Amino acid sequence: MVATSGAVLNGLGSSFLCGGKRSQALLGASIGARVATPAAGSRKLVVVAAAPKKSWIPGVRGGGNFIDPEWLDGSLPGDYGFDPLGLGKDPAFLKWYREAELIHGRWAMAAVVGIFVGQAWSGIPWFEAGADPGAIAPFSFGSLLGTQLLLMGWVESKRWVDFFNPESQSVEWATPWSRTAENFANATGEQGYPGGKFFDPLGLAGTIQNGVYIPDYDKLERLKLAEIKHARIAMLAMLIFYFEAGQGKTPLGALGL
Repeated sequence: MVATSGAVLNGLGSSFLCGGKRSQALLGASIGARVATPAAGSRKLVVVAAAPKKSWIPGVRGGGNFIDPEWLDGSLPGDYGFDPLGLGKDPAFLKWYREAELIHGRWAMAAVVGIFVGQAWSGIPWFEAGADPGAIAPFSFGSLLGTQLLLMGWVESKRWVDFFNPESQSVEWATPWSRTAENFANATGEQGYPGGKFFDPLGLAGTIQNGVYIPDYDKLERLKLAEIKHARIAMLAMLIFYFEAGQGKTPLGALGL
């Protein structure tokens, strides 16, 4: 009976069923409370089940830090222990690399959708769209580069400062287009996931109660894992698109569309 109960609780506490570490902790606390509070006169039974650390090569055991690096403990969303170059040994660098992966992944997801939709709509290959005479807003390379450096440089500099000094950019002068800095404040308290009414208008990871955004951390954990998985796939897709563009091919053309 004890073995059966342990197996059941272990299954309920798995990341597959409960979605993330925060929900695992909440579920474990709930289960622990029920198990540790039996009826009067009965014996106490406490079962503790630790979630196994995931691996990017599940079928291989051993391998040292190449397969199972000690500096990756599985706490990050999508952490499967893949760091063969040891880039994340320093906790500060690990935090920065995760931030960079997240931002690049978000841009890649937007780019993949834009490439497919843009070519399907106009018939113009994505790597020629800016120079096409029929483009809606054709720019020279110099003007495009200058605009990119000016706008993206300003946004990225704000993100850089906020990374090392969280919440420092949630002030009126840093968001001149907003009537209140609260619209751009970090509503979840987690780096890279600001949430709030502006960054989560559909309420996918929270709800608005009496005009205040309340994050739902169970949903947030599941969305963080889904986002980083899709971000990695999108970055690989963009790498393939670059190789195809070098040969004069497009993603739709490669698919025969």
